Amino acid sequence: MARIFIFSGPSGAGKSTIISELKQRLPNLWFSVSCTTRKPRDGEENGTDYHFITQAEFDEMINADGFLEYDPHLGASYGTPAKPLEKALADGFDAILDIETTGAANVLKKIPEAVTVFIWPGSFELLEERLRGREGNKMSEEQIASRLEKARKELDEIGFYRYTVINNILDRAVAECEAIIREERLK
Repeated sequence: MARIFIFSGPSGAGKSTIISELKQRLPNLWFSVSCTTRKPRDGEENGTDYHFITQAEFDEMINADGFLEYDPHLGASYGTPAKPLEKALADGFDAILDIETTGAANVLKKIPEAVTVFIWPGSFELLEERLRGREGNKMSEEQIASRLEKARKELDEIGFYRYTVINNILDRAVAECEAIIREERLK
C-alpha cells in the first residue's frame, strides 16, 4: 500500500535538502511538486522545484477542486496538485509532500493515515544563520524577521507530528528520515 509522507518545518530547516537525498536513496519514492504564485528564486526550475503559476491559474485550480490542500502564506499561494499525487499512489509510489503546518493539518483531515515528519534545525540561531546564508538570498531584514516569527508559530505545531527530526547534522537527519520511511513501509 502506497503511503503519503508529509514533511513540514520552517523555511530554512533543510526539508528540500533532506528530500533530495531521500529521493536518491529510496526506491519507489515520488516527490509532489507544489504549485505556487511566487516568483522563482535563483536556480529554481519550473516543474522541478515548484510549478510557478499565476494567481488566476491558481484560482482556476481551486475552483476545479484541483488541490489536495492549498494555503496562502508569505504573500503568495501554495498548493498540492491532487491528480499527480493520485496517479503516483495508484502506480505504487510512496509520496513525499513538502508543505506548511496548515496544509499538513488539512491533508490529515482527508487522509488521517498520512505520516507526518517535522524538520527542525534545533535552534532559532541556526535557522537564522541558514536563512541569511541561503544561496541567492535577497531577503530583507523584514522578510527574515517575518520568517523567524512564522517559525515560532510553526514550532507550536510540533506536537501534532508523528515524528520530529532535528536537522543540525545533515547526514544524521537524512538517515533518521530514511529510517522513518523504511519503518512505515514495514507496517
